[in-house]
Amino acid sequence: MSVRAPSSRRLMFGLAATLLGLGCALVVLAGVRASAAKAPAKAPPVPSFTLDPSWPKALPNNWVFGGADSVAVDRRGHVWVLSRPAGVPAAELAAGKIAAPPVLELSRDGEFIRGWGGPAWVQPWFATPVPLPDYPTGTPAEHGIYVDGDDNVWVTGSGHVVLKFTKAGRLLLQIGTFDQTGGSNSTTLLGNPTDMAVDTTRNEVYVADGYLNRRVVVFDSETGAYKRHWGAYGNVPTDDPPELYETGKPLPQQFFIVHGIQMSRDGLLYVSDRQRDRIQVFRRDGTFVGETLVDPAAPAGGGITEKGVFTDPRVAGAGFGSVTRVAFSADKAQTYLYAASLRGTVFIFRRKDMTQVGSFTATGLHHIASDPSGNIFISDGRAPQKFALDRPAKK
Repeated sequence: MSVRAPSSRRLMFGLAATLLGLGCALVVLAGVRASAAKAPAKAPPVPSFTLDPSWPKALPNNWVFGGADSVAVDRRGHVWVLSRPAGVPAAELAAGKIAAPPVLELSRDGEFIRGWGGPAWVQPWFATPVPLPDYPTGTPAEHGIYVDGDDNVWVTGSGHVVLKFTKAGRLLLQIGTFDQTGGSNSTTLLGNPTDMAVDTTRNEVYVADGYLNRRVVVFDSETGAYKRHWGAYGNVPTDDPPELYETGKPLPQQFFIVHGIQMSRDGLLYVSDRQRDRIQVFRRDGTFVGETLVDPAAPAGGGITEKGVFTDPRVAGAGFGSVTRVAFSADKAQTYLYAASLRGTVFIFRRKDMTQVGSFTATGLHHIASDPSGNIFISDGRAPQKFALDRPAKK
């Protein structure tokens, strides 16, 4: 039997078919890879948290916290606490306890690193007026703390100023003049500012101004020079008698009390308008982006329906509102926003659409901060607390 060799035409046809099949496979594979590349990134799971009772460790020198009014976290994950020395109960002082310095740096594990501040450290320092004037002035001496990307420590309190220090406590800058205020449209004076956020790439400090004034005001973070300011909805603020916020009624057009301000990585400013039970969001130039109600049933009549000092039970009973400050999840996109309410709940929002997706219970909640590992720190009125992340957001 003879076997005929395949013709050149048949060989070429077979080779072409093989190459075509291989090409199709490559196209399909490339398409699969392209589809995978175009697929949207899966959102990290909603975080959950557990209180860490071992944090912080005991302070040295027989010191105790007088009242942890604010917390901040630096780029190394160290926690900075603004304590209120005057808040140490008399019985503890009589038992030999000593009020810790107002500014304290703690390690990730809660160990004491350094402490400084107070009238013996730098003059003048924040002070609670005596006798107390009617709320919203007359708030406790120390109030808000923030650590910027260059490790400078910023502090606010009663006295109408913002102070900037090195981490070792050397005074670098004072914005405003102690015990002088000039209303919500002053370019030189403040009105009991409560909080601040700093953009070191632009040399700008954004001040929540605050208890007395009703605005966000921006200064050069190196020189203290005034740049711009705005009120609720990006409008010009006024100092008219405040409207009462009531659930289900039209929202007031002015802030009252501007209690916190934090900036996300994408340059949005989240302003906590405490006695309006809302967060307002702005771009850095003051353009209004949107607002979200937080714990909207929280009563907010203190200083409006009831007049008197903030310690008066009638004033406190009328309500000081809800949202005090926000913090962000640790993933690159900062997918989640944590909003602290005075009534004892941290609300978790999906930041892209500000939909509430979770919550957990905590005490105090005067200020809140988060660290690079995703843990949350809270100033609870006496000592700071750590809520450890259980279910992390992907980085």
